[in-house]
Amino acid sequence: AAVRGPLSEPGAAVEVAGLRQEEEGEVVVLELRGRLRAGSRYVLHLGFQGRLEEDLDGLFLTRYTDGGQSSMLIASQMEPTYARSVYPCFDEPAMKATFNIRIIHDPSYVALSNMPAIDVSEVKDENGSLWTVTTFNTSLKMSTYLTAFVICDFDYVTRTERGNEIRIWARKEAVKNGYVDYALNITGPIFSFLEDILNVSYPLPKTDLVALPDFGAGGMENWGLMIFQEATLMNFPNDEFTSRKAVIALVLSHELGHQACEQSKEILRYIFFQFKWFGNLVTMNWWNDLWLNEGLASYFEYLGATFVEPKLSLDKIFYAHVVQPVLREDSELTRSLSEREDKIKGSFSLMSLFDNITYSKGASITWMLSGFLTEKLFIRALTSYLKEFSFSNANQDDLWTHIQMVVDAQDEVQLPAPVKQIMDSWTCQNGFPVLTLNLTTGTVRQEQFFNKNNRKSTDSYNNTWIIPISWMRNGSSQPLTWLDKSSKMFPEMQVSESEYDWILLNVNLSGYYRVNYDQINLKRLACLLENDPKAIPTVSRFQLIDDVFALTGFGYVPIETALELTKYLAREDELFIWNVVLLNLIPDNLESTLKNHEIYPLLKKYLLKRMLPIYHYYAGFIRQNVDALEDDYFAQMYLEKFLATACWLGLQDCLDLSSELYAKWRDNPEHKIPFLIRRTVCCYGVAVGSDKEWNFAWEMYNQTESIEEDEDILLYAMSCAKESWLLYRYLQYGLSDTLFYSNCTSVIISHVANKDIGHHIAWEFVTENWPLLSQRYGHELLHDVLKVMGRFVKTDVQIQELQVFYNATLEEDEREAITMLLESAKLKNIERRKQLLKVASWLEKNVDD
Repeated sequence: AAVRGPLSEPGAAVEVAGLRQEEEGEVVVLELRGRLRAGSRYVLHLGFQGRLEEDLDGLFLTRYTDGGQSSMLIASQMEPTYARSVYPCFDEPAMKATFNIRIIHDPSYVALSNMPAIDVSEVKDENGSLWTVTTFNTSLKMSTYLTAFVICDFDYVTRTERGNEIRIWARKEAVKNGYVDYALNITGPIFSFLEDILNVSYPLPKTDLVALPDFGAGGMENWGLMIFQEATLMNFPNDEFTSRKAVIALVLSHELGHQACEQSKEILRYIFFQFKWFGNLVTMNWWNDLWLNEGLASYFEYLGATFVEPKLSLDKIFYAHVVQPVLREDSELTRSLSEREDKIKGSFSLMSLFDNITYSKGASITWMLSGFLTEKLFIRALTSYLKEFSFSNANQDDLWTHIQMVVDAQDEVQLPAPVKQIMDSWTCQNGFPVLTLNLTTGTVRQEQFFNKNNRKSTDSYNNTWIIPISWMRNGSSQPLTWLDKSSKMFPEMQVSESEYDWILLNVNLSGYYRVNYDQINLKRLACLLENDPKAIPTVSRFQLIDDVFALTGFGYVPIETALELTKYLAREDELFIWNVVLLNLIPDNLESTLKNHEIYPLLKKYLLKRMLPIYHYYAGFIRQNVDALEDDYFAQMYLEKFLATACWLGLQDCLDLSSELYAKWRDNPEHKIPFLIRRTVCCYGVAVGSDKEWNFAWEMYNQTESIEEDEDILLYAMSCAKESWLLYRYLQYGLSDTLFYSNCTSVIISHVANKDIGHHIAWEFVTENWPLLSQRYGHELLHDVLKVMGRFVKTDVQIQELQVFYNATLEEDEREAITMLLESAKLKNIERRKQLLKVASWLEKNVDD
């Protein structure tokens, strides 16, 4: 290492006495022989080297196959703090610099970075081998986490949009087959859409998008060189699963959103191309405001995606994929959206910020903000924010200031408090509020939404929010109003004696909160749903049902209240709403526990009657023209769960349909089962059939050309067999090294254990074969199976049975943990059983309505 300077004095230098690395703070300490003069400029020269690992962080190596040939490539992922593992730097978002990058590489590969290459030359090494030197243009001023490198032998497709060259790079075979054409066609329009809406022009001359066979994130918004997981960028032209297009549109839109703004299990986080006008142009000062990147990007992701795919319904998708899942997560009260800077120091705690609170809560709060400001004012404020902070850094207060300036300059939109005060109540506090409306007095009060079933008396939940309330009365929209204290009386919300006088709050999801109505209003809403469900907008029906089930789960209202709202379902034609009902009534992992004699026959009778109209509507398409569903995004997302429930409830037509489609495929393997229902059809094809059907699934699984997604489907389907000897044989097959080239034993055991007749069989199998299984899988497998078994323990005797086995197989410290796990599972199951008995007795009274 050498330090030259002060620069005004030629040749002067300060000697470096020593250099040491401190692992703890991830810093390098330089000890100098002389003193540095304040206010002078010095240049530090450092030589450095690092290791190329195959770990997907920093600079990494990936192996893959392309057209049957094995290949490798080098790529980078610097966010949040991996740049420091690639080159020495001040690796913090607020320290921006320009970068001069040169890459020396094998001549048969191409090198890519953030900027266009300005020179490609050749150089010989000491052995006389020839190398290529690619030199890139000086970058714009940016944070270290956005620098990027890819060295690969991919092909690309290209187009120019407003003078910006866009290239999408992928495996040669994928490019030749047209898999990235869709992404190329929509990238340009999304760019232009963002430029126009934000009135900020994209500052780079080119954009490369690279589809990596293996990548840790859905996408990474490096300026000018975006990197994606292959699956989020490719659309297979013969792909029946067109909702993949929605995913591509979303991911692209999200990442492109970032290109202006440096602020970035599931489908929607990927879906829109981390909208990086937020983030790259304006970066958060420090990671505690990461949501400024990611939340804003996630919000624009949806605007961009629905712009290029107008068939997507923006508010439905936004509610189903963003708001509803994050409300469930955020009720755990884990952290606030914007944390204090001093809470986030180490690189480990940084990683935990890349979660749904940052992305989805950030997007939900942005949606609410845009709603009460109006989109026009919101975009105007963002544009001025982006302009002022271009190529520099900002924190959330800077954004609030720009919004305040825009609000002050007009008089149409009146706010009850300064923007900062309103928004800090949402970004700096944990959790969110629930509003309770009393129709008789017109009083609305707020409290923090928390689980009343396990409240510790010491917890204090006295937070208040400043809450925008959009509402409707008897079907007509009312002016937006605000709740800015813990409770308030709204005379306009008092209703008459008439049962046709009803009120709905938080219409179309304008606010990030839940609503709890009094019994009078709920009765009226339930009545309205039975007479005229369309009087309540679709998203509001979804919210109403989702809120009331969440309130039930947290002890605010009895389960019967939620059930009353399901009576109308025979008239519900939206899968999007059916999905939320089924998730609440038949949670995915509980199907086997619900098969008990008390509740199953009642559920069967009650639900099937209501499912038939929409079931027949979709079954018609499946039998006659499944392609007609290719633009029905929610059919692609939710039809599978709906169909699986109908079959699980024993609907004869559903079982017949599965048998028919499965038999057609058996007779002619070219007759593929439609992708969107393949998993359910294969499962029930095997369940209704005999060993012939099972053996066919086994045969198809073992075909070398079967694709991974189909292999997963078949592994699952074979666990659906209804004869115990087939399940035993399946588990036995799973043990054999020769039959499974990739070790699927633990997947098979888990699938079988999840089935109503399978959990005993799986348990017996694990205990009998433990020596062999333990040697292969260690205790990981045991924990997985235990989780499933935990759903069935209701008595101490059952716990003792499991305990005997665990005592023989586990170390002492693990035994205690397992005992606690079983105890809490038992309590949970006893609670659930109480709840199920209530559901059963309600169903008994209402099953014939």
